[in-house]
Amino acid sequence: MLMGERMAQRAIPRELEYEQYLIVPIPTTRRRARARGYNQARLLAETIADRVDTPLIDALERRQDGSTQVGLHPAERRANVKRAFSVRVDVRAKLTGARVLLVDDVLTTGSTAMEAARPLVQAGVTQVFLSTFARALPYVK
Repeated sequence: MLMGERMAQRAIPRELEYEQYLIVPIPTTRRRARARGYNQARLLAETIADRVDTPLIDALERRQDGSTQVGLHPAERRANVKRAFSVRVDVRAKLTGARVLLVDDVLTTGSTAMEAARPLVQAGVTQVFLSTFARALPYVK
């Protein structure tokens, strides 16, 4: 996947170049995964993990499906993803003391990334870095 290749070449934070870390994709909703047949963030994360020879772990799960973020004002985006993620019980022990590179496709307001990082830190992750393929333009109304 070309997008993941580009991210692997350019999107690894300098702080992680010589350190052990885990790659964690941000999960999409079950409904969107079924409709598309894939999770775009996981595809990107798989490619990055393969290229930089780093473990990928599906540490997060969605608590709720939620509605799409498209077209929402920043405050609505924050509310829409509030407490949307939790750490999977079967991987919690692997996260204690870990450094994580969180992977998503697009960063708009950062609401999704912040809500995805929250349960990781609560589970004992010491640092969370974020890598996205694209950055959306700021909300203007």
